[in-house]
Amino acid sequence: MNWIFLILLVAFIDYYSYQSIKNITKNRIVKYSYFIISFLIVFYFFYKYKIQAEGSYRTLALGLLISFYSPKLILIIINFSEDFFRLTLALINRIFRFNKSIELPSRRKFISKLGLGLASLPFFSLNFGMIWGKNNIKVLKYTLFFDDLPSSFDGYQLTQISDIHAGNITSLNNLEHTIKLINSQNSDVIFFTGDLVNNEAVELTPWINTLSKLKSKDGIYSILGNHDYGDYRSWPSEKEKIDNFTKIKQYQKDIGFELLINDSKYIQRGIHKLAIVGVENWGNGFRKYGDLSKASEKIQSEDFKILLSHDPTHWQKKVLIDNTNYQLTLSGHTHGGQFGIEIPGHVKWSPVSWRYKYWAGIYKEKNKYLNVNRGLGTTAVPGRLGVWPEITVITLKSTNNA
Repeated sequence: MNWIFLILLVAFIDYYSYQSIKNITKNRIVKYSYFIISFLIVFYFFYKYKIQAEGSYRTLALGLLISFYSPKLILIIINFSEDFFRLTLALINRIFRFNKSIELPSRRKFISKLGLGLASLPFFSLNFGMIWGKNNIKVLKYTLFFDDLPSSFDGYQLTQISDIHAGNITSLNNLEHTIKLINSQNSDVIFFTGDLVNNEAVELTPWINTLSKLKSKDGIYSILGNHDYGDYRSWPSEKEKIDNFTKIKQYQKDIGFELLINDSKYIQRGIHKLAIVGVENWGNGFRKYGDLSKASEKIQSEDFKILLSHDPTHWQKKVLIDNTNYQLTLSGHTHGGQFGIEIPGHVKWSPVSWRYKYWAGIYKEKNKYLNVNRGLGTTAVPGRLGVWPEITVITLKSTNNA
């Protein structure tokens, strides 16, 4: 029934927005092309989501549907406003019995052109984001100062990556470029903060060899994100879901990640050490697998701690109110909304900010730092505009040597 409703809705959108095309041109090729392209887009979406229920191109199908139909919604609003205006004039004409009927053909044509002009903005923006924006990787570098940083780690550099979403990768060349860019930072350690896949372990199989080329002096530590548990698809049995989750964990090891599941490890430099703490996913509206107390059982309260926690809500709701000082927390999850406006030092906005207080970049509260990485991959719409994929490089410095 939901699919029938969707098809009827799409048909209504197509027919009503078609009025703008009809008012501007009588060219049959243009008119036929409009419906043929619309049919192909809808068929491709239907095929990927209903018939071929899995596959890496499902988000592409959704992205194409959104990029072609969100502009049509603008046309509908414009056309409806014009129809309402003309209906109002007709009623006035009828009530006051004007002798001459009111006809505004030139206005109708102007409104149609205006609507098409406005609709072209989201159309070209969304397609630009899907073709180019999703691969426009930015390396963002920060230097953070701490009073209690062990002297052996003064100048220690870490790279954070997040939200790869392997099921949405479509280009080996782009992935290889990304890996080279990460490795070229020559950081002491790499942290991956969750969402390696969309749902299934099989998404990783084409990319394991390339991902395994990631290298750093002190290794690569990772955690799980909300997508890594396979919670967002129907499984034939609970056993298959468990087997899938087991494979995802094994593939992380095959890539070279040291997966922390509510656990911790130390990185040693002479007599000093950093505690790396990794919790499972914890967030509002998601299953709360993360257990901060369990993850910190092996470390001491006085240790300098880097916490890996996928969802920044965990930092807001748990880490900030915990008596233990987790000096630096690294998160991802939000993707920065994938679409927004960011002008360093002036503007920073995305629709995702309506849901997440901490959604992109560095934050500091109660002497605790949080970095929310904007992610490398995409979900839902396979594109980015204004909020670009990110590699974060953070240098730890002691305030004593500032």
